[in-house]
Amino acid sequence: MHQIADLISIFDSAFYQSHNTRLVKGDDEPIYLPANNTIAFNQVVFAHGFYASALHEIAHWLIAGAERRKREDYGYWYCPDGRDKQKQAEFENVEVKPQAIEWLLSKAAGFEFNVSVDNLNGEQTCRFDFQARVHQHVLILIEQGVNARTHTLLKALSNFYNTPWPLTAQQFNWRHPQELQNAV
Repeated sequence: MHQIADLISIFDSAFYQSHNTRLVKGDDEPIYLPANNTIAFNQVVFAHGFYASALHEIAHWLIAGAERRKREDYGYWYCPDGRDKQKQAEFENVEVKPQAIEWLLSKAAGFEFNVSVDNLNGEQTCRFDFQARVHQHVLILIEQGVNARTHTLLKALSNFYNTPWPLTAQQFNWRHPQELQNAV
């Protein structure tokens, strides 16, 4: 049901002409590459053809402002897998917003969202605590609204996949397992 070619087409239809940006299937690590002398368009490169990876990289692009979109990988640092507790906390603080956007995109596409702490070889944290923070940000975005690019893509995904529109807080009915356990 969720073909990467469809997502590429939806993204390109929404942003190629208006933002000179295309979604590109990559091999290994995802990266954002601004247009240069060799390639005339910006590239949101996602890993291994995975739909979830594409949604995540799109979320980063949707958050990045015009100046950030002129820099490779938006000019941000990335500390790879194997982070200690402090670096993992910093990573999770930075990832709350893009993963909230990714969750919105997933819902609009009718695709299952999974939060990612992305630290298999490092200090383990409670993914449910992180997901609670992401979920809270989803609810804030629904209440306060999203930027125009995010709105455009959410609507395009909803139209293509025939999912409920507009997105509502009731569609994001998630509770921390600890809350569920305490409710029993």
